[in-house]
Formats: sequence, structure tokens, C-alpha cells
Amino acid sequence: MPVERLMPTQESADLVDLTRSIVARDIRPRVDAFEKAASFPRDVFRTLGRAGLLGLPYPEEYGGAGQPYEVYLQVVEEIAAASASVGVGVSVHTLACFGLLHAGTEEQKRRWLPDMLGGELLGAYCLSEAHAGSDPAAMRTKAVRDGDEYVITGAKAWTTHGGDADFYKVMARTGDTGGKGISCFLVPADTPGLTADVPEDKMGLTGSTTATMLFDGVRVPVERRLGVEGQGLPIALAGLDSGRLGIAAAATGVAQAALDVAVRYARERETFGKAIIEHQGVAFLLADMAAAVESARATYLAAARLRDAGRPFSRQASIAKMVATDNAMRVTTDAVQVLGGAGYTKDFPVERYMREAKVMQIFEGTNQIQRLVISRKLGNN
Repeated sequence: MPVERLMPTQESADLVDLTRSIVARDIRPRVDAFEKAASFPRDVFRTLGRAGLLGLPYPEEYGGAGQPYEVYLQVVEEIAAASASVGVGVSVHTLACFGLLHAGTEEQKRRWLPDMLGGELLGAYCLSEAHAGSDPAAMRTKAVRDGDEYVITGAKAWTTHGGDADFYKVMARTGDTGGKGISCFLVPADTPGLTADVPEDKMGLTGSTTATMLFDGVRVPVERRLGVEGQGLPIALAGLDSGRLGIAAAATGVAQAALDVAVRYARERETFGKAIIEHQGVAFLLADMAAAVESARATYLAAARLRDAGRPFSRQASIAKMVATDNAMRVTTDAVQVLGGAGYTKDFPVERYMREAKVMQIFEGTNQIQRLVISRKLGNN
């Protein structure tokens, strides 16, 4: 059954209905095929963009929809419930556009944002490196000024949409002062010297390409730097707070999908003369799963509403990411248990949901990093 949502306006309720129709027509019938083939569904993002669903939280003057984050996140959840690969991709693309909106000049925003938000240009986010995942200030990729250009050399690991994106939001070192020596650039995918390594062979999200991006003397015009030199890490970290909410919403969608399959199965499967949902052991397990999904949704929406009100939300974003992804891992694992041996086969999608939930505890800052952020915020109060 569709999730009953309390939307702030009729327009936002209509956006959820639009999302559900696109999901039913263009995503759900194809998800098994592109996950099995490890094939990236680029056309789906164009469809979402042309429907106005890739630019929901961005201002209308740049081609966005001017919607609050609480609306955008519920759209991400609806998409992720059908395809985690696409739902995560929408969140990553939104994150890739974030720096341009908040640190770009008016000329940069008007030049590039409309095509980004319209789905014609798909984005990727290059922050992590093989030796600098949870510690981005340790990055080694360099951008050296050469007249009116920067020359970028290095490698960026774990890039979602790596090799499939049309532009890359890249953090690179322009100085030797730790986190203060990093700058942010928008690099077109067809820039000479920029290539994608062999995609990672992942346990889940196989419909979403992940690759290391290699920068071999990549020349980028100064006009493609966002903000001033040295502002890159603050741009990156500010975006991550919002990106964590996107992952929380995606994880909640996966958990909801797993719960739905488990409930349907428990209603249809009979043992000892009655449906297994009527056995208390299964019924209570399903009740715990439902509570976990609802609490995850409430947690990310509470953080989103703080963001929409212009109030600090960094701690709440970390809580939402941690709670939603931990809950998704537990719910998807329990869904496999409800289905028993059938859940361990690929005849049902719950084994895929379990594999997809795992990575959500890792990217956008591991859940151990979220606990570090939360505890530090508590200590500073």
C-alpha cells in the first residue's frame, strides 16, 4: 500500500502523485533488469529532470521547483522504494548541484543550473580519496593555478555516477594548509585528461556506477571554481549535511519496500492452518519493522523541517542518517527472515534490499562518523 503522507500543500501532494506515476511506469518495471545487468539507467534521470523532480529544493528562477526539503526528501523516498540505485542517484545529483547554488556567482548559476536541474546534465561528487575517506582534509589531489586555468592531478575514489556523469563537483588541494587549502571546481566530463577507472564490483546498488575518477593534468578554467580558493572544504561539508538527509530518505524507502514485501508474504504464506502473520512471533517482528520505518521517516522529516526553517540542523541530519540507515539494515535483514528460505533467493527482492541497505551505513559519512558528529555537537552545547 502507498505510504500515507501528510504534505504541506496540495502542490506537494501532487508532486508525490506524479512521482508515483513515473515510478510505476518508468522505474519499477525495469529495476530487476538494470540491477542484474549492472546497467546504469541514464534515461530515467532525464525523465525525472523533465518532470521537475531533479530540482525540487532549488529556486524556480534557476529551473528548480522551490519546494521545501521535507517535500524533496519524500520524493526521494518514493523513488528509492522502487530503486535504491535511482533514489541514491537523485540524492547525489542534488548534492553535486549544492555548491553551485550556495557558492557560485550569479553568472555561474544562471549558466549551468537550469540544465543540471532539468536532467540534461547529470552530476557526480568527488570528495573521497583512497586514503582520505572519513578524513577529507587529508586529500592529495592537487589543483595548480596556471594563468587562467587550474591543472588538476590526482584520483577521486568511490564516485557515484563515475564515468556516467556529465559534470563532476571536485574538491582539490590548492594550498598546503590542511582543510583550509582545498578548493571546489565544476569539471565537465569531456575535459581532456579526465577518465573513469574500471567500475567497482559492488555487492549492492549495481544499477548505480561507482568508479575512481582519474585526473591526469586536467585543465579547468578559473571560471569553473566555486567560491574563493580555500573555500572548498566548507562547501563540501555544508552540502554533506543536506546529502545525509537524502540518504536517510533513500534508506527509509528501501526499508518500506522490504516491509511491504514481508507483510504481503506473511498474509499469503500459511503454516499450521493459518497465515504466518497470525503467528505472534512473525506478527511482532513485523510490528517492530513497521515501527523502525515510521521512526526513520519521522526523524529525517524533523531534521528537514529545521533546515526549511533556516535553523541549524547538522546534528539532526547526522541522527537521521544514522537512525534511518541502521533501521534499514535491521528491517531488510528481518524481511529476509520473515520470508525464510525464499528470502534468501533472488525470487524475491528482499535479499537485494538487504545488500542495498548495507552501503547506506557507510557512504555520506559512516555511521561511526555520524556518532562522532553527534557527540561533538552535544559536547559543544
